[in-house]
Amino acid sequence: MTLLNRRQDPRGRRVLITGASGTIGRALGARLTAAGAHVLGLDLRPTGDEPFPVLRCDVTDDDAVTTAVGEALETLGGLDVLVNNAGTGGPAPAEHAPGAEVRRQLEINLLGTWRTTAACVDALVTARGRVVMVTSRMAVMQLPLAAAYGASKRAMVAYADALRLELAPHVGVSCVYPSAVRSPIHDSTKAAGLSLEGMSVYEPLEGVLDAITGAAFSTRPRRDVTTTRKGAVEFFLARHLPALTDRIVTRTLHARAAAGAFDGAELAAGVVARSGRSTRSGRSARNGRSGRSGRSGRSGRNRGTE
Repeated sequence: MTLLNRRQDPRGRRVLITGASGTIGRALGARLTAAGAHVLGLDLRPTGDEPFPVLRCDVTDDDAVTTAVGEALETLGGLDVLVNNAGTGGPAPAEHAPGAEVRRQLEINLLGTWRTTAACVDALVTARGRVVMVTSRMAVMQLPLAAAYGASKRAMVAYADALRLELAPHVGVSCVYPSAVRSPIHDSTKAAGLSLEGMSVYEPLEGVLDAITGAAFSTRPRRDVTTTRKGAVEFFLARHLPALTDRIVTRTLHARAAAGAFDGAELAAGVVARSGRSTRSGRSARNGRSGRSGRSGRSGRNRGTE
């Protein structure tokens, strides 16, 4: 509560959270409910045990969004804060043609946010409210093998920028940039053998909640909000020294590929081949054969039996 006390009091504020049954949405809703806010959530699959009401809503469906938002606004009696948290990820390397997975991520992360926000605009203007976009560090510093996620989140920021201009000064619009929080959103990427662990570091959930809460209830709207000190440094470098961040990410990617992190992952076959892993493996095999057939053959056999 100390953090909240330094900002506008959330007590009595009317808050709508999308993706409310997921890791971040559920924890945020619980925190704000405990702080005295009137919270209502939207989610494709409510669990039924959230500590605040959650309405079933598919943010990819125009009619479903209109109906659910209308019910939420009627229940809340208006709206002070909209938190666009609904999102999804999955494997989508940039070198492959876009398919259903790419369209799914764009539909949820970008257009779902757009639909929900548009349905809330009038209520937010009336209340001189706040919109918080839960984007991603990848909106400014793209990581490989997840092009659809980064593209959708960067487009989400562009949408937020346009919205900010159009609704000023009546509604504040903030973007929050988490890195990675342990949640099921990473499961499909990991299952495809494209886990980016080692390229992206998990951060505490509490820090993400602090950042979203601060953006929602700051006395003045904050345009861009990072979630950790490391995140702030990465955000600065990506914005002002993008060539440097490209080199760092590329070097890390190739090192992980060469170490076998993506072996067996069909979608990463191109990255693995370009890393030179197969070439080095072949050279090592040839060296091993020459060692057995040359003057050092005996010592080679000894090494093999140690």
